[in-house]
Amino acid sequence: MRQDLTVSSGAPRVYVIHENDAWVEPLRAAFDARGIPFAEWFLDEGVLDLTKAPPQGVFYNRMSASSHTRDHRYAPELTAAVLAWLTRHGRTIVNGERAVALEVSKVAQYESLATFGVETPATLAVVGKQNIAEAAQRLGYPVILKHNRAGKGLGVQLLLSERALEEHLASDAFQPSIDGITLVQRYVRAPQPFITRVEFVGGKFLYAVRVDTSLGFELCPADVCQVGDAFCPVGETAPAALSATAAPRFSIIDGFSHPIVERYARFIADNGIGIAGIEFITDAKGEVYTYDVNTNTNYNPAAEAEAGKHGMRAIAAYLGRELHTLARRNVRAA
Repeated sequence: MRQDLTVSSGAPRVYVIHENDAWVEPLRAAFDARGIPFAEWFLDEGVLDLTKAPPQGVFYNRMSASSHTRDHRYAPELTAAVLAWLTRHGRTIVNGERAVALEVSKVAQYESLATFGVETPATLAVVGKQNIAEAAQRLGYPVILKHNRAGKGLGVQLLLSERALEEHLASDAFQPSIDGITLVQRYVRAPQPFITRVEFVGGKFLYAVRVDTSLGFELCPADVCQVGDAFCPVGETAPAALSATAAPRFSIIDGFSHPIVERYARFIADNGIGIAGIEFITDAKGEVYTYDVNTNTNYNPAAEAEAGKHGMRAIAAYLGRELHTLARRNVRAA
């Protein structure tokens, strides 16, 4: 933990809670462009003094499920503790304790989504490597394996047959989830190789982006992920070589409208989430299956430049409004 979390540094500001500097760079620029005062709490390790009060401000949680891949094994747990502390003191939080719980558990995501009538792929949660084959047999092939606590597409593997699964489980390619829970999931075959990611800022729909998956499941939209960064929140590294003439992998959909947006909006509002990206896939029958919720969302700058829409700018503006509201409330209370 690089900051003293108990010492106020003057007037209220936006505090960004995270554990990966690279993902915060565009947000820093957006804050600076608007003159919004901010600080960062890099929560990798340290001491949280529960006998002290936190500073005044707006606290934006960007903790990632993949933090353990950067040797920050307990960053989400520390973040959850910090958010509990902030909540107890009545601080304004964007993406609070419930957001952390959903970020680190796809099972929690799926069960919460179901309460809003959002369909997810048929999934079995398995503890114990020896139980994976039985779970796959129950679902029927093909199946996908993935980590319950994921990020970066951790553990994602498509298996077409029982033999393929046996070979995978016996190889070094199989790695258990950091929380011990492997998901065995029915494979949803899309008629075209793309998924859709719906972005929300301030609880409101921002835009939807079409992501070309023809090269695999590398779905991280951020610049750092496109140039070989190994720590993307929603996919693995980009392929080593992409054709300069290939169509863009990420493209913002003009005029996107779908009934799922309203259900997503109610889902994130009910879970106290202000900022998120939610991904779905559509099968050959037109059925929509939601498979991932990202409360640590990034954006693709090339796609945004083409569409004239900018996620980090929208986040900065939203957090700036929250800070202004807090300042007015403090003045009235004085």
